[in-house]
Amino acid sequence: MIDETAIDDRLERARDRLAARGIDALVCFPSSNMYYLSGFEDEPMERHLFLFVSPDRALFLAPEMYDHQIRDESPIDDVRTWSDDEDPTALLASIGDELDLAGGQLLVDDRMWALFTQDLRKTFPDASFGLASAVLEDLRLRKDDAELEALREAARISDAVSESVRELGPDAVGLTERELAREIGRRLEEAGGDGVSFETVVGSGPNGARPHHRHGERTIESGDPVVLDFGTWTAGYPGDQTRTVVFDGDPPAEFEDVHDAVLAAQQAAIDAVEPGIEAREVDRAARELLEKRGYGDRFVHRTGHGVGLDVHEPPYITSENDRKIEPGMVFSVEPGVYLEGEFGVRIEDLVVVTDDGCERLNDSPRTWRPLDADS
Repeated sequence: MIDETAIDDRLERARDRLAARGIDALVCFPSSNMYYLSGFEDEPMERHLFLFVSPDRALFLAPEMYDHQIRDESPIDDVRTWSDDEDPTALLASIGDELDLAGGQLLVDDRMWALFTQDLRKTFPDASFGLASAVLEDLRLRKDDAELEALREAARISDAVSESVRELGPDAVGLTERELAREIGRRLEEAGGDGVSFETVVGSGPNGARPHHRHGERTIESGDPVVLDFGTWTAGYPGDQTRTVVFDGDPPAEFEDVHDAVLAAQQAAIDAVEPGIEAREVDRAARELLEKRGYGDRFVHRTGHGVGLDVHEPPYITSENDRKIEPGMVFSVEPGVYLEGEFGVRIEDLVVVTDDGCERLNDSPRTWRPLDADS
């Protein structure tokens, strides 16, 4: 469970923002927003389970079977329950009367299922609706100490596994991408992680030229550049790092120049990070360097994305994002170059913005060579 003091602080800041904007309530359903504000975590389901946060209180509407679980996992002790033989919208209407929501302004979880938003609209037909991110995005952008501790630990585990997998060297040749992805998952758990934070990417040879390739049955061959993108969960927070390696043999002729260009672009972007600049300036630093090296048209995605309770969340490091960077923000820096039909190169680290620059959360070797070749 998230520390009770952290929950109290988050709720207080959320309430202050609701009051300042004249919003009557936030309505979250099982999601990272619910976990952030309450410490309670569960998967979305067909039963009505909501967290209401108004300017002066927080309470749950939940299936009866969740009563004790919520009380054990969350410091919020106001839990209103309904049983499977009852209509939950009756309790919903009662809570609405208590919080005076009938004609109010409600912000609903951005990922709430349509099933539940429809019930909210039917129950409060005269209310106006918006998205919870209007209040919660700014709260969640700047990570608190507990969040940063979890993110650092997730990064440490990712680094350790990155190094151990690369020590396979020639033994990785002959494995399928799927087999290596499973091995990475196993090692992440052995190192203390809580499963994979997203489906592991093992993109060998031409598959590495497709940024969203996950893994398949292709066999890793000698000389293949292999894109390895993976992470694990720690206390609800994910790791996310990428290295491009050649386990054995000689890579394609252009590979070394591409890898050197991507590494330089990543460093240029990281050097650009400091409080007060716009997110697009970080993207521009990476993009301009790759353009100078002749690979600008092969960099086909954003430079990075925020990381927190969700693997992908604001701030997005794109060419159009003018949001100013602030201390406590955490995001990836991951330029890439992709030569269709040949290979791809991506190098990714997470950074946390500090008062005068940034701290890299990942520190495993970024070289493409087998680790024993650099020793």
